[in-house]
Amino acid sequence: MKTLRLILGDQLNIKHPWFKAVDDDVLYVLFEMRQETDYVTHHIQKVIGFFAAMRQFASDLETAGHQVIYYKITDEKNTQNLIENLKNIIKDKNISTFEYLYPDEYRLDKQLEDFSKTLSIETNVMDTAHFYTKRNDLQTFYTGKKQFVMESFYRDMRKKHDILMVYGNPEGGKWNYDKSNRKKWKNEPVIPSYKYFKNNVDAVVADMKSAGISTMGNWDLKTFNYPISRKQALSQLAYFCKNLLKHFGDYQDAMHTDEVYLFHSRISFAMNIKLISARNVVDTVINYYRKHEENIDISQVEGFIRQVIGWREYMRGMYWAFMPEFKAENYLNNKNKLADFFWTGNTKMACLKHAITNSLDNAYAHHIQRLMITGNYALLTQTDPDAVDAWYLGIYADAVEWVQLPNTRGMSQFSDGGKIATKPYVSSGSYIQKTGNYCEGCHYDHKKKTEDDACPFNSLYWNFLDDKREQLESNFRMKMMYSLLNKMDNEKLSALKERANHIINNQDAY
Repeated sequence: MKTLRLILGDQLNIKHPWFKAVDDDVLYVLFEMRQETDYVTHHIQKVIGFFAAMRQFASDLETAGHQVIYYKITDEKNTQNLIENLKNIIKDKNISTFEYLYPDEYRLDKQLEDFSKTLSIETNVMDTAHFYTKRNDLQTFYTGKKQFVMESFYRDMRKKHDILMVYGNPEGGKWNYDKSNRKKWKNEPVIPSYKYFKNNVDAVVADMKSAGISTMGNWDLKTFNYPISRKQALSQLAYFCKNLLKHFGDYQDAMHTDEVYLFHSRISFAMNIKLISARNVVDTVINYYRKHEENIDISQVEGFIRQVIGWREYMRGMYWAFMPEFKAENYLNNKNKLADFFWTGNTKMACLKHAITNSLDNAYAHHIQRLMITGNYALLTQTDPDAVDAWYLGIYADAVEWVQLPNTRGMSQFSDGGKIATKPYVSSGSYIQKTGNYCEGCHYDHKKKTEDDACPFNSLYWNFLDDKREQLESNFRMKMMYSLLNKMDNEKLSALKERANHIINNQDAY
């Protein structure tokens, strides 16, 4: 008589209460499955990272004395389907109790909930013990409120968990130092060498090739460089605190052609597969800050903390508040095809070429590259949000749906009509020029509007505003731009729209 406990690929939390004691009557199972590799086209490094981390986690459990069944992608017993695998093991091992942790993806949550109802044995569900909040905390917080503004939730989180607070007030006198977090990096200050992990993944790659898994992205390395164990995640976090934190806030929005990560932590993959908890990350950063306050400004720390306890917890809460309907929302009725160059990086637009190539090479891009380069372009070209979702979910190593979907469909593509973002995040070429060096040496001129060598973002921007008047003109945050649009000469607007529509219909020529 045994208890079967399921561990999903993004539930690798060795500090979970499940693992405090070894119990010979408990059997843990982890599966590499085509069910998970095939529902979108994933980046090869994302699949490799998940499999490598899962294999390491299973090994760590066995070393600690726990009983583990692990199905590799090539194992004969592996049906490649979560429910069928569970059914077979429950029958073969005479399981009397089935337990699992709440999935963070609606699709898997529904699959396991429905499966549990079919079982004649006892079933139990536990929390993953990773987040500050429970699934429905955010929904409860916003009950009775007209808008779901993240800032109010973020301030409540600061108060509730006593993070950067002094006698009930925000430390430093401000809740938010976002206006200090927008500096353009110009080769100074010097960025230390990144911390890479040389995780040998030859066996994983061989198994993926044998299974015939279809992926995207470039793979020229023989190692996986992001953390795949809790020990590595802690080491990565310590490196960030020592070498990068003191400049993180200033340059968190910066973009540069010579740099992949700038001062970012590279910890999101480890966090999203739960090698390290949100609380662990926040406590570590604040403890380091307390010991080095003379060298680190609070704006650097607040900028990072906001990403974790504000943005990250908020997005998860919004996901569970509005799923499954959220996944189908298309407020702006965008239907255009995603440009082919999103899969190759072959475009003359320097910002897109760099951001996409970086994504293909490293399964990584920071939040401004995702929001204001690739996301901005996809929205301005009125791309179908289903296609945008699939690309974002597949290309980034840290992309799991609870965080990807509300960021993409809500914040980036405004498909939810303003639940997450109070206005669409769109811009012309001038914003891109101010934030990074992408415009230097670009085939297109960010100052020109309709000429052959004019930055495509410029005409696309005004065309988007004109096309979406019905949905956006009454938005209070868009009033200034619509005021400018309404004053624009008809001939000038016609020229902008003609240029924009040519771009939309011939995207891969640009």
